Parts: sequence; C-alpha cells; structure tokens
Amino acid sequence: MISENSLSCPVDFVSVNENKVRVIALHVFVLSIVILLNPHWASIGLLAVDFFLRTFRLNKFSPFAISAAGITRVLTLGFKPVDQGPKRFAAGVGLTFSLAMLATYFANYTTATLILTATITVFSFLESFLSFCAGCYVYTILLRVFKTNESPKG
Repeated sequence: MISENSLSCPVDFVSVNENKVRVIALHVFVLSIVILLNPHWASIGLLAVDFFLRTFRLNKFSPFAISAAGITRVLTLGFKPVDQGPKRFAAGVGLTFSLAMLATYFANYTTATLILTATITVFSFLESFLSFCAGCYVYTILLRVFKTNESPKG
C-alpha cells in the first residue's frame, strides 16, 4: 500500500555508480541545451538512441555511459552505490520524451519539441547538479494513477 507521503521507487537490487549516473546526466543536459538552441533530428536521435541503450541495459554501447565511465575514472570520482532501478526507469522516461521530441520535430511542432526538450533539460540538470532523480516521483505518481483507476474486484 502506498501512503500519501511516501515514494515508491522501482528496485533492481543492482548497484550502479551514482557519480557515473550524474556524469551521464550532465551529457544529457549539455545535449539538451544544444537541442534547445538548434533543434535537429540527428541530435534528438542521438539522445533517443542513448536513452534506448541505457533503458535496455546495453550500457556498454551507450556513448554517454562510455564517456561517463572514462570521465569518472580520470577524475577519480569513486564508486557511490545507488540502486539501478530508479535510474533505468528515468532512462525509460527519457526515451519516451526523446521519441516524442523526434515525432514533434518531424511533424514541425517546434513549440512541442522545445517544451519536451526543456523538460529533459530540467530533469537532467536536477540529476547532474543536485543528485535529484525525478524517477521515483514519476513512478509514484504513475502507481497512484493506475491504483486509482483500478476497478474494484469482487
């Protein structure tokens, strides 16, 4: 049961390095700023591909994860364990947003593309600079919405 004030986070029981996750979020933040300044399908596509790879546990192919691993190692940021579940869920939300960005870009809905990009920009800023993952909040809201919409059994 979900109380009104508690968060429910997806849990994988697999630890990942929060420092590396924050560097990946910095990559997303920078690319999102580039997209806001000059929207182009290739930049949005790179974002979507990277979110796809990380959502489906293909991090060894993710350009952002590869780069973040190198940066984390060079800067000797160390390993700060955090559960992978909320981060993967957030990557799935990012994938959804970036696919919507591609769709709105190709449909010439520039304002919608920029709003979606601004949303990703804010979330990636929060993760990268403040270590605030919105994934648990989105997940909790979704649980409440679907729990509210369930039909009574019996």
